[in-house]
Amino acid sequence: MFRMIAEVINMREEEKKPTSKIRRILKQRWALSAIYIASAAIILAAAFLLQNSFDDSANDKEDSAETGKNYEQPSVEVNSNLETIKMPVANADKTVIKKQFYDVNADEKAQEEALVFYNNRYEQNKGIDIAMEDGKAFDVKASLSGNVTKVQDDALLGNLIEVEHEDGVVTRYQSVKDIKVAVGDKVKQGQAIATAGKSQINEEAGVHVHFEIRKDNIALNPIDFVDKQASAIQSATETEGSTLDDSTEKEETPAVDESKTEKEETPAIDESETGTDETPAVDETEEGTDLESGTDKEGSTPGEDSTEKSDSLKDSLNQSN
Repeated sequence: MFRMIAEVINMREEEKKPTSKIRRILKQRWALSAIYIASAAIILAAAFLLQNSFDDSANDKEDSAETGKNYEQPSVEVNSNLETIKMPVANADKTVIKKQFYDVNADEKAQEEALVFYNNRYEQNKGIDIAMEDGKAFDVKASLSGNVTKVQDDALLGNLIEVEHEDGVVTRYQSVKDIKVAVGDKVKQGQAIATAGKSQINEEAGVHVHFEIRKDNIALNPIDFVDKQASAIQSATETEGSTLDDSTEKEETPAVDESKTEKEETPAIDESETGTDETPAVDETEEGTDLESGTDKEGSTPGEDSTEKSDSLKDSLNQSN
């Protein structure tokens, strides 16, 4: 009986041993602190890993956004210098040029035809006036990609749109209506920016668009650059500028040649010749000879001095006689 009771007691004690060990550990002062520290470390590690993953994904998005921004910007500004300049119409084959650009190097007839007459005044045409063969309205297209810098309502010019490009190049579109862009807009080549209209300054052109290309605010002939890259404008203006400088120097050099000027002016003020011409007019020797012979040469002795001398000689001759 006692054995059975003892075995039951031992079995219960054995069952209680694991629980008693855990309880003994938990009863230690450092147990709870260790558990808290371990839990906090696990939580902080997990939070740190999650934060790093979020930061990496955000950086990837920013890099992709910056890459996209840098890629889009040159398509309008930098690459526009490589674009081929186009006429500001959809179908150039069906257009006519109502008035050409005034070229200072053209013949007299061409220059006369390129003058715009308005208000009893003649103005040089700074661009070309383009119209359709049938005289109907048409969409005005951007000749080059660029930034819109001016949109102006003007009844005289027929409204104005100005688009700026690289290297000081500007394209201007006048005599337009139904304007589709605003200042600050970026336009692409071929984009419709307005509709052709009329202007008071050139009513005879009818429905048309006045198209200009300017470099550093100097008007150029658009016909010279159509179907050429925009970089050709820079090359052409640099060549033209150096040619003008050389020709100006060559023309100015003779104009300020002091040696030639002195040589040309010297005969005009030759004092030796003037003196030679005047000497015979007051030759006292000839006057004395003529008076002694009793003959007078009227008008051969000009001046008061010669008259007084001749009177004194006559008196001396009369006294001797």
